[in-house]
Order: sequence, then C-alpha cells, then structure tokens
Amino acid sequence: MQKKKENFLDKVIKKNYNNELELVLEKKKFDENTKNILLNILYKLETAYKDYENVKKNVMPKDEFLQMIISIIENSVDEIDIVKINSEDAKILGDKKFLIDKKQKKIICYPIEKELLYSLSEISKKDKILKDKYYFIDKTISDLLLVGNNINTVEPIRDFNGFSWDTIDKDIESIEYNLIYQNLRILVEAEFLNKWIYNKEFMIDYFELFKIKLEEYYGEKNEENITNTLCKLSVLLEMKYNKARISRMQKSKEELEQKLEEISDKKEFTKKLTKEKKEINRKIKRIDTILNDKNLLQIEYEHRNEQLPLDKKIFSMRVLSNIMKKERESLISKLDKQNQILNPQKFVNYEKKLEDKYKYLQLLDIENTDKEIQKEILQFQKIFLECFNIKIQKAVTKQEIGRLISEFRYYLNLPYGNNKKINDVKALNKLIEVTSANLIQKAIKEKVLIRVSNDEEFNFDLLKNILNTRIINLESINIKITKEQNKIYLQMFDENIFDQKIELGDTDSININNLQVKLNKNIKIFIP
Repeated sequence: MQKKKENFLDKVIKKNYNNELELVLEKKKFDENTKNILLNILYKLETAYKDYENVKKNVMPKDEFLQMIISIIENSVDEIDIVKINSEDAKILGDKKFLIDKKQKKIICYPIEKELLYSLSEISKKDKILKDKYYFIDKTISDLLLVGNNINTVEPIRDFNGFSWDTIDKDIESIEYNLIYQNLRILVEAEFLNKWIYNKEFMIDYFELFKIKLEEYYGEKNEENITNTLCKLSVLLEMKYNKARISRMQKSKEELEQKLEEISDKKEFTKKLTKEKKEINRKIKRIDTILNDKNLLQIEYEHRNEQLPLDKKIFSMRVLSNIMKKERESLISKLDKQNQILNPQKFVNYEKKLEDKYKYLQLLDIENTDKEIQKEILQFQKIFLECFNIKIQKAVTKQEIGRLISEFRYYLNLPYGNNKKINDVKALNKLIEVTSANLIQKAIKEKVLIRVSNDEEFNFDLLKNILNTRIINLESINIKITKEQNKIYLQMFDENIFDQKIELGDTDSININNLQVKLNKNIKIFIP
C-alpha cells in the first residue's frame, strides 16, 4: 500500500513540473518544435534523476534541479532557434553544436536535447566567478568550474535512461574538465560548488573559502597541492581549448618579464621609480597651477582642442576642468602606488605579487600541452585519492560510509580518456587498491557490509567487485558464491535480476571452509 502511495505522489510531482514548464512556455515565442524539445528534456530529467541521485549521492536535490532548469528557461532565455543539421541555417554554427548570446538571451542550437540542455546551463551563468585579484587564473579557473558544471548538468540525460547507467566518452564535451569537476564535487561537496557557481554576491571570495574548506578537512599540505595543481590545469586546459585568449596573454607575460627583470636590480629600479615620482609630482603641480588660473585654463583648453578631432573636442572649460581633476586623481593614485613600492616592506609584497602573476603565465611556454595536461591530471588523481582516504578515516556513521562506497564506485567509473576509466589507469592501481581496502575494512567494521570470509585477502578480493558494477542501487546488491567443478565464482544481482558472473579462483587457492555465507545462496551484502 505504501509503494502505491509513493508512485501516486511521484506522478503528481511529475505532472506539476510539466504544468509549470508549460505555463512558462506559454509566455515565450518559441515554436512548437522547440517547446516539445524542452518538455521532453524535463521529462527525461524527471525519469532519470532518481537513478542519477542513487549513483552519485552528492548532488543537488531533484526538486531544486528541476526548478533551476525551469527558472533558466523563464528568466535567462528569450529566443531559441532550432536549426536542422546540414541545413542552410546551420552554417551559422560552423563546427559548433550551439551558440549563445547572453546579452540578447538567445540560443541557436541543433535539435539535440543534450546540447540544448548544455546551452541552457551555460547561458544562465556569469562568465567569471573569481575576483580580479586572482590575475590570469581568475578566468581560467572560472572556465574550468563553469564548463565542468555544464557537463555535470547534462549528465542525468546523457548517462541515465531510466533503466541503466552507461557512460560513453565521446558524448562528454571534455573528459578533463569533467574529471576535475567531479574530483572537486566529491572533495568539497556539490552544495558548495553550486553556491560558488551561482553566487550573486560578488563580495564573497569563494576561492578563498574553497582553500579554507580544503585546509580544514584535508590539511595545509593537501590544500596547497590541490590548489596549485588545479591552477596549473586550468591554464593548461585554457591553452588547449581557448587558443585565442592565450595568444592575448602572451603580451601580458612579456610585460611581466620586463618588470621582473627591472626589479632584479633593486638599486636601478629604485632610481627609476624616484625619477618617475618627480615627473608625476611635476604633472600634478602643473594641473594645480592651471586649475587655479582661468587664463592658463583657457590656454590649455585651446591647446587641447587644436590636437583633437571634431568628434573628440572638449565643449567647455568646465568639462576640461573635470577632465584634469580626474587626471590629477589618477596621478595621485599612481604616486601612492610608487611610494608603497619604495617602502622596503611593501617592495617585498610587490615583488611577490609579480612572481605570483608570472607563476602561471610561464606555463604558456610549454610546447607539448597534452602531455603536460596528462601529467598534471594524474598528479591530481593521486592527491584526490590521498584526500579520499582522509574522508574514509573521518567517516563515523553508517550513512557516511555507505555514501563513500557509492562515491568511490562512481569515481572509479569516471572516464579518463582513450576509452579508459579511472579504474583502468595502471599508475593509480596501487593507490586505488589501498583506498578500496581501507573503505571495505571500515565498512565491515562499522557493519555496513557483511563479512563473506574469514580469509581477509579473499574477503577483499570478493567485495571490491561491487566497486566495478554499474548496478544503479548499490544497497540492493545480492551476491551468490558458486562452485563449478574446481572453480569458485561470484554472481551479482540487482535484487533478483542477474547482473554479472566473475571467476574468483580455484579451490586450490580458495578455502571454502573460511566462508561465513552458504554456497549457492542469494545474500544481501549491505547490512540494513
């Protein structure tokens, strides 16, 4: 009876979301084809989201997610042009699958649900979510997080169809962006990333909060390693995917190199700054003199207008007076900065700021970007696994441990590139094995998983297979251990539906007398 009530409630919720979107679409000038695609996207999200939530655990609640999509359609989009593939209209897209114009609130897209959902996710966000003070990486880390979140938004309809969970590399916009985003989602939680990405209060420094959160939970060394590697990867990925922006940054790099070279000879640098200060003071004095003498102001007015084209002429001496006051403020500000630099203590800070800016700009000199990306991504996974072990150590409740099992299973099945998933990366095998053992041992100790055998090695070899299965609901897994001739097999079931059969070894290497469960019997391995 309870299940019937739940099914009824599910239907009511689905109907409400559908109706809500239809009411929004009534106010839009979208054609019927576009409206149908949007309704179909919402339907697929509703159908798939429960499985998506079951697999990942650490995600935005379903009602919030669906409400967010409806809100984007209502508030962030005024026009959607769906163009047919290979049509004349499609030429505007070039080699892209969609184009967005945030100012005009317009999307041009192929009739592909995944691409339209991605474009909806992208059009709703700011272009930058780090403060200007994080020079250069303010844009590269923003891009990394925003692209990662867009890929994450599409995942429910990309990898889940209401029946199964399947990830295909070629369907993911960027394996690298996705992997790093999922790493961060597990480390600092989806809720924190969502607050950061959709933050309306730009006064909050979320990058600083991010570092504090990492340090508090994983320690200072891990925070530094994560942040440093993340910054490097953001620049390297920008070099790979946004070559136009990177070419513009070369000029900034050259200017910084010149400044660093200048300050290397502190004596000459101080001499140069002192000379510039004198020149600035002279200009300030000249402005003050002119502003206090109407005749001189008249002469300056005529002189400037002689040099200016017609459309740039200064229309009155009052306007000129305001211009010169602003020029004076700018000179005062510049003078103040130079005074600070000449202060020995401030000079050290100035030098450090330049070095911090240059730290990531010098990555632009790397020739083999792809090779460097792979190197840093591998390093990032090693740091991630070290931090995940800290999460295992700190987990206290059965609920926390059960969630970590699901999160780690999800992580191991993340695409890594070249049709490999994390679990296939040989350089990570040892760390994965240690992490899996720590997780399973804790799960048995805290009575989350049953102990199958008194033989610790065999027990681990058997139970670690649950981390490879793509059964949606891990907690529903049943296993059966069978003996066929001299071989021992593990069969896994999603409740009573057979999923896979794995050979564990032969009877010479496995002592079945150590088993704490009966052969040929379905056993639920998660303890309620």
